[in-house]
Amino acid sequence: MDDGFHHRDDEAVLGVRATRVSGSEFKDGVMSDDRDHTIATATVTSEETPYGVRINTGDHALRGDEPVDRGGADSGPAPFGLLLSGLGACTAITLRMYAEHQSWPLAGVNVELTYVVKDRNTRWIDRLITLHGVEEDQRAKLAEIAEKTPVTRAVRAGTEIRTTTEAA
Repeated sequence: MDDGFHHRDDEAVLGVRATRVSGSEFKDGVMSDDRDHTIATATVTSEETPYGVRINTGDHALRGDEPVDRGGADSGPAPFGLLLSGLGACTAITLRMYAEHQSWPLAGVNVELTYVVKDRNTRWIDRLITLHGVEEDQRAKLAEIAEKTPVTRAVRAGTEIRTTTEAA
């Protein structure tokens, strides 16, 4: 499909230059033998508070925690809040990039997300995207693009997680 935005994996959608990893080397936190691209890395370290963690990703430091009613100190977003933040950030950034590429007058993007759990087997994410300054046809196209963002695809696909452990 030619949507005017040339996709080459997720790299073109995000405009990210991937780090190549060959063989079975350990580079930038990648532990897998068959990685072609590293899109992002993060290191999370527990703190002395019951559930507080320090998060480092790239040159950025974040915090995560559980709310007080779940035994935490509420010193940062809970894990699902961080998940939604990543999805929302990717959505807003990708839509702005696409609109810029199309020379559309997108003045702003707001993304509101809610993770809903109905029962043990039924859960979903509600995503409301508010687009400022675009016409109806542009808004419709941006809605299509929102369904193709790299993080949207990763969440929907249920990305495989390869876990290893090591002794300290």
